[in-house]
Parts: sequence; structure tokens; C-alpha cells
Amino acid sequence: MRPNLFYADYIELPLPKEHSFPADKYRLTREKIKKDLSLTDEDFSPSPLASREDLLLVHDTEYVDAVINGSLDASAQRRIGFPWSPGLVRRCLASTGGTYHAALDALKNGYGAQLAGGTHHAHYDFGAGYCVFNDFAVTVAKLRKEGFVKKAAIIDLDVHHGDGNASLMSSDPDTFVFSMHGAKNYPSRKPSSDLDIALENGAEDREFCKQLEKALRRVAGFKPEIILYQAGVDALHEDTLGYLSLTHQGLQARDRLVFEFAISSNIPIVHVLGGGYGNPLSATIQAYTNTFQIAFELYGFCSTKKARNNK
Repeated sequence: MRPNLFYADYIELPLPKEHSFPADKYRLTREKIKKDLSLTDEDFSPSPLASREDLLLVHDTEYVDAVINGSLDASAQRRIGFPWSPGLVRRCLASTGGTYHAALDALKNGYGAQLAGGTHHAHYDFGAGYCVFNDFAVTVAKLRKEGFVKKAAIIDLDVHHGDGNASLMSSDPDTFVFSMHGAKNYPSRKPSSDLDIALENGAEDREFCKQLEKALRRVAGFKPEIILYQAGVDALHEDTLGYLSLTHQGLQARDRLVFEFAISSNIPIVHVLGGGYGNPLSATIQAYTNTFQIAFELYGFCSTKKARNNK
């Protein structure tokens, strides 16, 4: 079986030169995954754009139209962290649509992934923290609308609390929202998820994985029909915005726990990148790549190139 990895970096995200967001990380990750996992262009698909109707399943009409039409005021743009541009709109639509299509792959093959997504700070009527639309909330709502699933679980292991996920989905009895994050990190206001685990600054591999193992037992008790996994790598020690002290080996152990749990429970899983702001950025790229390597190993994926060689 070959993978089908969706990506949104085919759409340029125009940012000022002095902007702090490392937008190149998506392209660089795709290039490294392609090289390290011996993939070809056939193993990647451009993320389809979400429609306005998709966004309105979970977001406010006025907010959605302001983003699409470019009428967001300056304060709303500052809260998001990106200046408005047509490229920003298309990139966010692709990131949202790509997660949904990765979910369809997961329902078919057990695993689906996008080299983008995890925009967990987007709320009903505003965006924040580099997140414009909430791809997980849109995906869950659209899957339900189309009759694919009823019960969904969010496993959010980005170092920043998934406040948008909590505000949009925690009141839904058919969605289990789990966030494990830094206690003293962004955002300052952290609405309650179904399960929140807040780690103190400097937390290391052992503590992280110990807490995760306990949490996965809670997720298992919910009996979800699909898992959406925000595999942010900003818990890495080298991350400039993380404040935790996980190693690459610790993040790999984290990913192995999540994927092995999904496999043993026979639950389809959608994997998206989430946050990563390493110094050097190569540490982030390596951590993202490691997650894909673990997934490929456990799910038994082979690349198109390898499949051809085996014929």
C-alpha cells in the first residue's frame, strides 16, 4: 500500500521578511520526507480547498466572509498573527480541506496525513495564534454531516493548549477533546477540554509519556470511530516557543504510543503537523520527519518507488 500525503505549501503564504513565523518549514519537511522515506511525487497530493459552506459548519458567517473578502480589521489580523492576503485565504482553505481529505484516507486505510493543519487556536468567530479556521472542527462536522462517523476524538499534543478545539467541540457529547500542553504557555486563557493535562516548564520525556499513557486509556473508554492527532513538535527542547524539554527520542516514543494505540484499538487516525519553531529550524524538520517514519513503520506503508521495485 502506498501513502497519500496531502500538502498545502503549493500555495504561497506571503509574509513580510521580518515575520517570525517559519513558513518554509512545510516545504522543507515535504522535501525531507520525500528524501528520507524514498517517496516520489506520486506519494503527495495538493490539499483541496475547503468551501465556504464547509467553514460555516463551525464558524460564524461574518467572520468567514471577512476572512474570504479581506475585510478583517487590523486588530483581528494581529490576533491571528498574519497580515491578510489572497494567498493567506487560499492557504488556510487548503489546510482545512486537506485535513478532511486525509480523514477520508484514514477511514479507508487506517491512516491519513497532511503536512499542514492542526489549527487549534481558531474559534467560532475569530482566529488566533497563527490559526484562521479550525481544520479539526470542520473535519469532524463534515464527516458527521456526510454520515461517515459519529464519535470522534482529538489527541492534541502540541505544546500550546488547544483552546479553539475546546471552545468549539468540548460541549459536544460525541467528541472527546484531549490536550496535553505547557501549563505556563500560550494561550493565557485555557477553556476546559474533556481532558486537559498541563505540564510544568522543563518537563522531560518520561513525564510526558507517562501522562500520555494514562490519557490514552481515557480516550479508549470513549470508543471513538476516528482520531484526529495534532502531532505538534514544539515540546522539543530546541523549540523557541515550547518551554518543555523533550528530546527527539521522547517525541518518537510519544508518536509510537499514539499510533500503536490507534492500531491496537482499530481506530482510523488522521495525523497533521501542528506547531514547531525550533532553533535551529532543522530540529523541527527532523522531528516532523520522525513522526512520519514511525507511522510508516507501524502501518507498513511502502513508497511508490519501493512498490515498483517489488513487482
